[in-house]
Amino acid sequence: MRIDLRDQVAIITGASRGIGRAIARALAEAGAKVVISSRKAENLTPVAEEIRALGGEVLSVPAHTGRTAEVERLVEETVKAFGRVDILINNAATNPHFGPTLDADEGQWQKILEVNLLGYWRMAKAVVPVMRAQRRGKILNIASVAGLRPSPGMGLYGVSKAGVIMLTQLLALELAPDNIQVNAIAPGVIRTRFSELLWSTPEISQRILQATPQGRFGEPEEIARLAVFLVSPAADFITGAVYVVDGGLSLTGGLA
Repeated sequence: MRIDLRDQVAIITGASRGIGRAIARALAEAGAKVVISSRKAENLTPVAEEIRALGGEVLSVPAHTGRTAEVERLVEETVKAFGRVDILINNAATNPHFGPTLDADEGQWQKILEVNLLGYWRMAKAVVPVMRAQRRGKILNIASVAGLRPSPGMGLYGVSKAGVIMLTQLLALELAPDNIQVNAIAPGVIRTRFSELLWSTPEISQRILQATPQGRFGEPEEIARLAVFLVSPAADFITGAVYVVDGGLSLTGGLA
């Protein structure tokens, strides 16, 4: 099955590297016009150049999803440039704390919830009026297996991603009458800079690989392929779903 996203416009947050970058490229290859965003404009330049080299149409808009005004500007500039928003990929995330949950301070809690959970809510709030007017839309939230079961050292991150999963289900229920589908992908350990501590630290990576039936880490492109399907017309009857992509890690009980 070939997925054709021509004439569709997609916003991808956290698009400067890792999973966000891979999704932006995959959507562009499927024909979508892509709007890539991250906090720093200079980090978006190589991604935009890569997409243009593929023949794709791309707009770079730096924005911090923890700031409402910047989120609103991101959506406004997208509509100004392309006239619509068909797809939102909520991917921007942060994880300022690794260790026992009670060792974290309130500032770390606030930062992680501000971006990982409220940032997704802000983006959805900004794009839904546009999607409602179009009578169609797709929202895809990047969650984590850490949001499905406890993961040592990743308590704050896990709580935020558990919130993303519930947000996904709530929005799927509330937006179904508007023909807006909302789904989530819960990756395991994917080989990105964001998760480098997990896959590059021998004592941690060995435990993960031993607990993963497939015996390897995932790659960003493996998340991107599923993302393209979930935001395509082929997935019009799928909403409120959470797809685990972890090489079987969660089947063995994960790292708990």
